[in-house]
Amino acid sequence: MRSDRPTEFRLGIAGSLLTLVGIGFSIYLTIAHYTDPKVLACSEKGAVNCAKVTTSSYAVQHGVPLAVLGLAFFAATLILQLPAMWMRPEPIVRWARLGLATTGVAGAVWLVWVELFRLDAICLYCTGVHVVAVALFALTAVGTAATAPLE
Repeated sequence: MRSDRPTEFRLGIAGSLLTLVGIGFSIYLTIAHYTDPKVLACSEKGAVNCAKVTTSSYAVQHGVPLAVLGLAFFAATLILQLPAMWMRPEPIVRWARLGLATTGVAGAVWLVWVELFRLDAICLYCTGVHVVAVALFALTAVGTAATAPLE
């Protein structure tokens, strides 16, 4: 696929790849939630304790596991990060992508706070999700600023 907008195309490829990584982490965490947290290849002792984090009262919000919410977030994000969506000229697409990325990074900041100050434990897979959310936000914010038309 050739594009007359190579920057947007590259942003779409990078955003899509990051989102697929987030989907991978979220699928793994969802499987662990619905089976056994012991499937998480992670320590169960000390500061790094995936089972403590993923089975805490914070791991389910309003009856929905956070892993499932993460999966839904990354699925929606994937649609907006596709190269074809980056090349769309409508402002609503840019605002939706930026709004979703902002929601993701805000959620990640809150969850890191919960891990550090409420649970005293870190989940490595959750941290992977948080890193992806921050990277997606950075890519989306910088990419949007760089490619938004001057009006």
